[in-house]
Amino acid sequence: MPTVAQSTETDWVSRFADEVIADAERHAPGKPIVCASGLSPSGPIHLGNLREVMTPHLVADEIRRRGHDCVHLISWDDYDRFRKVPAGIDPSWSEHIGKPLTSVPAPPGSTQPNWAEHYKAAMVTALAELGVEFRGVSQTQQYTSGVYREQILLAMRERGTIDAVLDRYRTKEKPGGKKAGGKQQKPVDEAELAAAEGSGAAGEDDGSGTGGDYYPYKPYCGNCEKDFTTVVSYDDDTTELTYTCACGHKETVLLREYDRGKLVWKVDWPMRWAFEGVTFEPSGVDHSSPGSSYVVGGQIVREVFGGRQPIGPMYAFVGISGMAKMSSSRGGVPTPSDALEIMEAPLLRWLYARRRPNQSFKVAFDQEIQRTYDEWDALERRIAEGTAQPADAAAHARSVRTAAGELPRTPRPLPYRTLASVVDITQGSADQTLRILSELDPERPVTSLDQTRPRLDRAERWISTHVPADQRTRVRSEPDTELLASLDDGQREALRLLLDGLKTHWSLDGLTTLVYGVPKVRAGLDPEAKPTPELKLAQRSFFALLYQLLVGRDTGPRLPTLLLAVGADRVRTLLSA
Repeated sequence: MPTVAQSTETDWVSRFADEVIADAERHAPGKPIVCASGLSPSGPIHLGNLREVMTPHLVADEIRRRGHDCVHLISWDDYDRFRKVPAGIDPSWSEHIGKPLTSVPAPPGSTQPNWAEHYKAAMVTALAELGVEFRGVSQTQQYTSGVYREQILLAMRERGTIDAVLDRYRTKEKPGGKKAGGKQQKPVDEAELAAAEGSGAAGEDDGSGTGGDYYPYKPYCGNCEKDFTTVVSYDDDTTELTYTCACGHKETVLLREYDRGKLVWKVDWPMRWAFEGVTFEPSGVDHSSPGSSYVVGGQIVREVFGGRQPIGPMYAFVGISGMAKMSSSRGGVPTPSDALEIMEAPLLRWLYARRRPNQSFKVAFDQEIQRTYDEWDALERRIAEGTAQPADAAAHARSVRTAAGELPRTPRPLPYRTLASVVDITQGSADQTLRILSELDPERPVTSLDQTRPRLDRAERWISTHVPADQRTRVRSEPDTELLASLDDGQREALRLLLDGLKTHWSLDGLTTLVYGVPKVRAGLDPEAKPTPELKLAQRSFFALLYQLLVGRDTGPRLPTLLLAVGADRVRTLLSA
């Protein structure tokens, strides 16, 4: 399959693909190229975490388009400790803090076997809908089956080297505003702390701070299953390790046989780079500061594991309209599954594809979603006309298809704001919705709601879940006789002109011309005349009058759509003075 971009100068995905392919051919010729992501199913995996997946996915997909063998690994950091109980979960779950995520019971009502699998399941379903092809790696499985045993023993032998690398940064400020000595410094931006949520950062743990000798390995207690443990001794020759736990348990094990523990994060991550042969893995801004996992990991992977640091662009935050930052610990934070309920998969892919990783952006769950869809539809028109810029065309192509094929799309993609208005007015009535949609364009009528799906279903879900009840549209059942009786001659004339034009303008475009044209005609202007400031004021006043007579407030859905939804006969009843 040919590459997407016509110009690598303007397309960030192609630029990274070029770099990754060149790097892999220099250092690992003949081997599959490995792009990687890491996700911790410690709670809802939100739309900020999705950037951890979409960035390497888009690069890996471009590499596959070029005919190269490329694997996208997603490491499920399900052997991380359970750190805190997310908002909305029974506080009694705090008794499991310190256990591996796969040893914590799933949230109440879940059908999954444990906490990690519960949050992984929702993400896996969303990624399938988004067309993300990956190979998942459970870190619980890797550690408890002994896959990393040699790497753990190597890290313990080289703990002095690791300690020395870490010590170069221990005087630098750490997340939370503290230096190694414990003195409080200026607060770290809240977003920096939120970025670690849902990633493998796990508190940027490097294994220090326990007192005594340094050990890069943390056992889970054989008694309480938690990681409130301290390694008190280790013998390199015999691999005999002794640890104590806050629960009072003390145990001596042979590390060459022991599989109930893991390397601390700042050692675990570079170990995996070397073990998996990762060439590309992005990271959040929290990993890019001095002393962070990515910076330290680059030295540890070379000096200890004999591997190479992957190409690792920093990615910026993803926000939600009305929410500046996201943290999965707060509860109620939108996830990819939430987004896919109200928008189609190609649109959600596009939000991540069109921005460079270091550019922040927001995903709209409020009224801005209509504007986002307008931008998408405008891009599709430029694509069809052949006038889109190369980078825009590339982002669009990456959104609607992958190397494996096309993503499902709506056959008849009517404007999202129109669909939202229609389902709002009809309260989801299929018959009424089809009637209105069939009248939007008489020359090309919609004959089945299936032609407008899944976009119609997404718009209906948005209306029902994200538009407050007091903002929903309720058409009057009876005319507002008091308001009609109070109209002046000019207002009555405007309504007469509108009603007279209904028969000849009964389509979306026709009604648009009509409602904007009535004030022009009353001002003695041609219906096609360009509006003046005075005319715009007259139009707003006319529109407010129509809204009051139709729905009892000054604003509402676009008037042409509203008129179609109400129906010509009912419009005449409600507007006849």
